[in-house]
Amino acid sequence: MFNQFAAGTSTYGSEQVENNCVVAYLPDMFQRVCIVASWLMLAFIVFATLSPLEARPVLVAAQFERFAAFAVLGLAFGLAYPNRIPLVFAIVAGSAFTLEALQLLTLDRHGRLLDAFVKAAGGICGIGVSQFVLRTQMRRAG
Repeated sequence: MFNQFAAGTSTYGSEQVENNCVVAYLPDMFQRVCIVASWLMLAFIVFATLSPLEARPVLVAAQFERFAAFAVLGLAFGLAYPNRIPLVFAIVAGSAFTLEALQLLTLDRHGRLLDAFVKAAGGICGIGVSQFVLRTQMRRAG
C-alpha cells in the first residue's frame, strides 16, 4: 500500500497518495504500542509468577520460560523507552528480583536466587537486542 518508511508519493491502485504524514507518525505509534505492550507483559508476568501453581500457564521448561519471558519484556521496554536505558534496566532487573522475593510470601511458591538471576539475564539480553535493533534502524535511516 505505502512505501515502507520513505517519504514522497506512491501509487495506490490508479491514484497517487502522498505519504509524508504517515512517515512522521509511524515511529511514535510503534513506540506507544511498545509502551502498552511492555506494561501489559509485566502485568502478565506478575500474575504468572505469583498465582497458584495450578493457575500458572506452563509452556516449556521452567528456566527457559523465565529467561524468554524476561527477554521479551526487556525487548519491549527497551523499544518503548529507548533513551532511558538505566530506568529500563531498573524496571526489568528490579522486577525479576522483586517477584522472586514476593514468592516467599505465598504458601505454594518458592523464590530462589538462581531463578531471579535467570530472569534478570533474560531481561538484560532483551534490552541488548532492543539497543541493537534501534542502532541498526538509525544506521539505515541516516
